Order: sequence, then C-alpha cells, then structure tokens
Amino acid sequence: MIDAVLFDVDGTLVDSNDLHATAWLEAFRHFGIVLPYERVRSQIGKGGDNLIPSLLPDDIADRLHEEIETFRGELFMRDYLPRSRPFPGAADLLRRLHEEEAKLVLATSSRQEELDFHIDRLGCRDLLTATTSRDDVEHSKPCPDIFEAALDKARPLNGGLAVVVGDTPWDIAAAAKLGVPAIAVRCGGFPDRELGGAAAIYDGPHDLIEAFPGWLPR
Repeated sequence: MIDAVLFDVDGTLVDSNDLHATAWLEAFRHFGIVLPYERVRSQIGKGGDNLIPSLLPDDIADRLHEEIETFRGELFMRDYLPRSRPFPGAADLLRRLHEEEAKLVLATSSRQEELDFHIDRLGCRDLLTATTSRDDVEHSKPCPDIFEAALDKARPLNGGLAVVVGDTPWDIAAAAKLGVPAIAVRCGGFPDRELGGAAAIYDGPHDLIEAFPGWLPR
C-alpha cells in the first residue's frame, strides 16, 4: 500500500531545468565566470549551496557564493520563471494520486516563492498534504534534508509506504539516504545511466498515469 508520494518539482512536474541552467550561466557570467553549458546543466537539481561548490574553486565559491546566489535568484524570478510550464499530465497525475488517497508532498531545492508559482500553474494546492523547499532546511539535494522534511510532514504513514518521484541523480541519492524508493522520470533531461539507482524509470508524468499503479512499491 502506498501512503505518500514525495514529488520533486523542477524537471519532474515542471519543464524548467534548462531555464535554471541558463539562469546560472548568466549569473556566473555577471561575475566574470565562464563555464560550459553542459557542465552547469549536469548540476541542475541541486540548490545553490551545493551547486556553486560543485562548479567553482573553493576560494571563489567562498568569496562570491552569497552574491552569486542572490543575483541568480532575482534573475530567475524575473526573467526565467514566467517561461516555465507544467509537463503534460503533471496535474492529472497529482489528481489521480489524490483520488487514491495518497498523501502528496512537493519537495524542491528551489525557494518557496518559486514553488508557489508552480503550484498555482499546476492548480494543485488543494490536492497537497504539504510542501517543503530550500527555505525549510539547512542543505539542498543531494543531501536528504528536503525529502526528510517532506516525509515528516506526510506522517503518520499508517503502515504504508512512501516513494520519491524525481528527475535527477540528486533526487535518487537523497531518497536512498532515507531508505525511500525512488521513481525517476526522463523529462528532466538526465540520461538513464545517471538515474540507475531508481527503482524504475519512466518518460514523464503522462507515462506514470498510463502505467499506474504498476510503478508504486508494494
């Protein structure tokens, strides 16, 4: 029996990963840092606390971290977030799970303001048990903090199971640290070889509806 589904948002329910990558590139360039697109794109799914140290030398990361993250956050909210769209089937998937009485928690490495925007676009606020964002925890993915907070908000589980649905290696790693199975989706743009720790891999929300309930752990 499934009791709770913990959903990542960016790249899982919402088509925004490329927008995040482009915003990070623009922010780095503002500070005189030029990086290849694919290098930055490979780190999407992490919050700035983990993404910046993954891409920059320690001395630069320590010195500019706060300025870069603040600049990128404002840039993304203004120029990129309005261009993001839910994936086909995302809202229908949430409604289907809600009909099955699963607790739904959205769990993102983005800030709450961004999450609220996506919730409004998805029209799913009344379906959710809770949400967690980067604002709620000390560390973003791949640290388990965000999914751990989401799991706490989903309790009690009444003897049932929880599952994570995400699109990045960082979602899968964070879920594994909690001992929660992860279902991966390809719509976030990561290749299957990087999603290998997932219990199963599907193309996106529409495919999860088509395969329902076969992807749920038992």
